[in-house]
Amino acid sequence: MKNDATTTLLNFVLAVLVILSLVFAGFYVYRTHVALQLQSKLQTESQMTQAGFQRIQALMNEVVAYNSKAKNPELAQIIQSIQSPQQPAAK
Repeated sequence: MKNDATTTLLNFVLAVLVILSLVFAGFYVYRTHVALQLQSKLQTESQMTQAGFQRIQALMNEVVAYNSKAKNPELAQIIQSIQSPQQPAAK
């Protein structure tokens, strides 16, 4: 194989493509790692939020059960305002 300008140019292009492939592979690995960390964090926060909503629902159930025995009108009004859907403001 002769060492002429075409061979040198093709070897240079091949080397550049190999280096670019390694750089882009590194970017891909880094971004995948960051995305997986973010996904894990979001799942953890979602689970914590869901647990909070479950605690709130359990507390609401306890308040409703208490009010069915104690019959407090103020508490009944608060429960009704929480359970009824919000009405949009009139214009």
